[in-house]
Amino acid sequence: MRILHTSDWHLGRSLHGVDLLPFQRDFLAHLEQTVVDHEVDVLLVAGDIYDRAIPPVEAVTLLSESLGRLAGRTRVILAPGNHDSAIRLGFGAAMLRDGIDIRADLARVGEPVLVDDEHGPVAFYPLPYLDPDTARGMLAPDDQPLARSHAAVMGAALERVRADLTQRREHGAVRSVVAAHAFVIGGLASDSERDIRIGGVDAVPAQLFDDFDYVALGHLHGAQRVGAATGVDRMRYSGSPLAYSFSERNQVKSSVLVDLAADGSVHLELLPAPVPRRLVDVTGTLAELQGPAGDDAVDAWVRATVTDDVRPPELYATLTRRFPHLLVWSHAPANRSEEARAAAVTAVSDPVEVTAEFIEYATGAPATTRERELIAAANEAALAAEVSA
Repeated sequence: MRILHTSDWHLGRSLHGVDLLPFQRDFLAHLEQTVVDHEVDVLLVAGDIYDRAIPPVEAVTLLSESLGRLAGRTRVILAPGNHDSAIRLGFGAAMLRDGIDIRADLARVGEPVLVDDEHGPVAFYPLPYLDPDTARGMLAPDDQPLARSHAAVMGAALERVRADLTQRREHGAVRSVVAAHAFVIGGLASDSERDIRIGGVDAVPAQLFDDFDYVALGHLHGAQRVGAATGVDRMRYSGSPLAYSFSERNQVKSSVLVDLAADGSVHLELLPAPVPRRLVDVTGTLAELQGPAGDDAVDAWVRATVTDDVRPPELYATLTRRFPHLLVWSHAPANRSEEARAAAVTAVSDPVEVTAEFIEYATGAPATTRERELIAAANEAALAAEVSA
């Protein structure tokens, strides 16, 4: 069976004010052509289809039109990620046309989408993003409370999957594919993934996914293998189709083409995604950037750092004339002391640590244990409010 694994489309997202929807439309057209060219049997999307819980109308329209075309060419299986609203993405799932399965209901965790090929059935288990505060009650076995952690709820979900798979294998060979949206230990994060820490922890062990033929991961934006210590390449992040921050500028965006053999072994191939425009960092004096040092970035989305000792006049206007697609710029004199440089805070910075550092800076004393507890509780409350919006 041939599977195309993709994730983290983030339909409706922008990049420093640039609307990415036209480029996302190009990617989905590329995906449709890939399905045809490679005779894909199943398109598997491992979460974050939309960029936020309430997506713009244009993003909803794009998804609807694209799924309609894709379903005419292959079987489509989707699960929501932490950016999606599972309720909104899953609304009307029971009424969808044949060929499209959206698994957004926690009550159906452990229930597979079965797809047959000439070698027999393949059980696909698409897991929606498992928020510990929401999932720990629903997935608790025998009314025993689960720990408030990503590892606990993922472990409980996979126990349901294993129980179903064991029962099915009593009646014959069944191959298995799990799709999960999570931060699996060993993965490398980018600046643009939303923080999912609960109790200061956001990761789940790779060992939880042992025993499955292929594990299609979503959440991290860089294409990468996980659990490589086993020597078996069967667990991967496909990565996002576009770069959503400058931290992703050197990533090769792709989808994963998975050939699943009759014995459950897999052969994987990364298929590069179209690049709408490169992301480039340039650093130097304004004169240097106007010279050969800036030539390679003229047609790119640019983040420019100007290092002149004195801020040049009309700096922004000069930079935009040189780099028509300038997105981010700053003046950072090369002679500024390291002590004077502000620490960079990105989307992957731990909010608790950032706030604690500010408290120490403002008061001259480290944050107390109680202050850290209050900061963590406030951060988690803010994240929960964003998800429920």
